[in-house]
Amino acid sequence: MGLRLTILGSGTSHGIPMIACRCEVCRSSDPRDRRTRTSALLEYDGLGVLIDTAPELRLQCVACGVTRVDAVLLTHAHADHVVGLDDVRRFNDLLGCELPVYGAADTLARVREMFRYAFEDDPSYPSAKPQLRAEPITGLFEIGGRLVTPLPYWHGPARVLGFRIGDIAYCPDCSAIPDETWPLLAGLDVLVLDALRRRPHPTHFNLEQALAAAARIGARRTLLTHIAHELGHAATSAALPPGVELAYDGLVCEAG
Repeated sequence: MGLRLTILGSGTSHGIPMIACRCEVCRSSDPRDRRTRTSALLEYDGLGVLIDTAPELRLQCVACGVTRVDAVLLTHAHADHVVGLDDVRRFNDLLGCELPVYGAADTLARVREMFRYAFEDDPSYPSAKPQLRAEPITGLFEIGGRLVTPLPYWHGPARVLGFRIGDIAYCPDCSAIPDETWPLLAGLDVLVLDALRRRPHPTHFNLEQALAAAARIGARRTLLTHIAHELGHAATSAALPPGVELAYDGLVCEAG
């Protein structure tokens, strides 16, 4: 069985439409311009691997028909990527077991501070809660017999992780790719890559930088994500080169 990728959310930390904004994109009737915060689901061999837990995770899972999550991968601990973590408790109930949460040591330390109750076995806790097991990433690892390759890169001054499983790589919140990571991105069917807006930004690729990185990587298909309200879906897509497209909430693709 191949890999199935669902883009659960494709928006920047504000989400689109942004609060109290009347710009053309925030008022757009195109459903592809309605962007929840960035997260994704990889499915293979009957398993579901969730990448990041956006604030709208419950709504994303309902909208995309997600019924199974066996593990969580965290790229970093910024709020727009982790504050939906409590919602994975539903998958604890469905599977009847705890869920492993994989991340860099500093990411897991921060998440454990934010969601201490979810990592503790406390029978006296007065409500339903997630049952999570922290799994620090120190190199290559496996989930369900598939190799997971951590992809270190820079998000401004912070060193964060993307992930590659099979021929799919997921790299949001990226401003620079170090020399050691470029070879890990070779031979991709699908690349999901940060592209915030047209103007430069100190912690994200802008559209020009993302297109340059995509051309160097040469994936068969590149999906741009973590998109701000400065990039309308239809107008931006019309000007993109072949093989590159804007992601949108609910987009599904498959790879070997």
